Amino acid sequence: MGFMFHAPCPVAFFMQRRVRRFLAQWRLMAVVGSFSLLYLVLVGHLYSIQVEQRPYYSARAQSQYRLAGFLNAQRGNIFFQDKNGTLIQAAIMKEMPAVFAVPKEIGTPQETAMALAQTIPGTDEDELVRILSKGDDPYEPIAKKVSDAVVDAIKKLKLGGIYIDEEPNRFYPLGSMFAHALGFVGPAAEDEEAKGRYGLELFYEEELRGLGGEFSEDNLIKPPTNGSNLILTVDYTIQRKAEAVLRALVEKHGAGGGSVIVEDPQTGRILAMASHPTFDPNEYSHYSIATFINPVAQSIYEPGSVFKVMTMAIGIETGKLTPDTTYVDKGYVTFDGRTIRNWDLKTRGELTMAQVLEHSVNTGAVFAERLIGHDLFYNYLISFGFNEPTGIDLPGELKGSLANLRTQRDINFATASFGQGVSVTPISLTNAIAAIANRGILMRPYIVERIVNAEGGIIEERKPEFIRRVIGERTAEQVIDMMVAAVRTNIIADIPSYEVAGKTGTAQVPNLAGGGYYEDQVINSYTGFAPATNPRFVILIKLDKPLGAPLAGQTVVPAFRELAEFILNYYEIPPDSL
Repeated sequence: MGFMFHAPCPVAFFMQRRVRRFLAQWRLMAVVGSFSLLYLVLVGHLYSIQVEQRPYYSARAQSQYRLAGFLNAQRGNIFFQDKNGTLIQAAIMKEMPAVFAVPKEIGTPQETAMALAQTIPGTDEDELVRILSKGDDPYEPIAKKVSDAVVDAIKKLKLGGIYIDEEPNRFYPLGSMFAHALGFVGPAAEDEEAKGRYGLELFYEEELRGLGGEFSEDNLIKPPTNGSNLILTVDYTIQRKAEAVLRALVEKHGAGGGSVIVEDPQTGRILAMASHPTFDPNEYSHYSIATFINPVAQSIYEPGSVFKVMTMAIGIETGKLTPDTTYVDKGYVTFDGRTIRNWDLKTRGELTMAQVLEHSVNTGAVFAERLIGHDLFYNYLISFGFNEPTGIDLPGELKGSLANLRTQRDINFATASFGQGVSVTPISLTNAIAAIANRGILMRPYIVERIVNAEGGIIEERKPEFIRRVIGERTAEQVIDMMVAAVRTNIIADIPSYEVAGKTGTAQVPNLAGGGYYEDQVINSYTGFAPATNPRFVILIKLDKPLGAPLAGQTVVPAFRELAEFILNYYEIPPDSL
């Protein structure tokens, strides 16, 4: 059998090549088209991310940076000093345990919330359920500053999506010391941000908090600027002693409370300031809102016989009397149908003004005010600062009240001469007595001495601030001599080898509801300074409503002597009296 060979048809061969070329071109175009479409989709998606959704992703990234703490400024610290300038921590930032959740990792929010509510004090189970049920939420804070016991308990539960980390929180190493003046840092119902809410923490919030970092839309971070540190005028050693003396005084006499202030009269520097009862700023949420009123600057009271010092100073300054001016005490005086008697109901006969102060004679103070005249008396009280805040660097300072004297009634001026019917704050009374100790010059009291950066560089340094001269130097010296004589006569506050100037006050507490005064409630106070020849400190000790309504000589005067003697020894002040 033979083979037959057929030659290809030229037309068919040409057609086949055209078809194959067309198919190849079509496949290439399809591939190119697919890539082009994909490219357009990618471009569109990138446009959406970079332009349309840019604020969303920027905010999300910024949130993550904030959660990590990269944008938070470190809050400044607060320091006490001692007599050598050594710094002692009063308020610092400290890493403390915090509990947080990643809700998207939690499978059973109800069970997890129940376990946490039983473990972490103060948490609400329903609120935890709401928080833990937030689907894709990557972070939710649960509790801050938790105890080691709570940390251990949570770890044992091994709850999925619940974590423990450490974050910086405000910490007060000395607990309740200086609490009313320091204040605290925390959130508030209307503002969850942790910031100063009371005391120096509030007053110097802007300086302490620093500036947070910034996150731009270009993903650039401006680093935070840490807050400044505060160096206080307060001497740690004197503050500790003052608080111990005050606490023992309040407890011994079953008093409702008390306050103590120590001020340098020549500069206005506050060396110590305390009130009792107090609180622990580390646990401020455990106390009632009424706790957060600083009695030293935010409460007013009738000062009692301490005010006789002011009356004598005004009388001498105006030339209306001298320490040797005499009058005859009959034991009582009557004005506007009301009779004023001496505190001990005694009649002493002829007395000098110096003896009036020594024996705290009410009728003698009334006599002095009548010699001065109502207008002069009122204007000098204003000059001493009793009708205005002192300007101390604490928030919410109140001023005293001389409103009764605007009536021009004789009885109101009579009672004001011995410290009833007018009101003062403890800090304003201390500062007025400091003006006498400072030979008639009134200074502005202050607590923060320096504001420094983290490296110790001085940003601002507070200088003593002169307010005005209230009385002349010679007047002040005569009043100081009268106060020294009062201490020697009454003995209790006397310190051997030192000249101590002082004056007691036992004031009845006004009955605001029924009028008049309570018979069984008093406020004891004592103010004085030493050494009288060159005063280094002024002390005010105030005791609220001691049981049995005792006289100040039985309560605050011994406490004054203990604290004054301590400061004299601490500063190693040489004696000024043989």
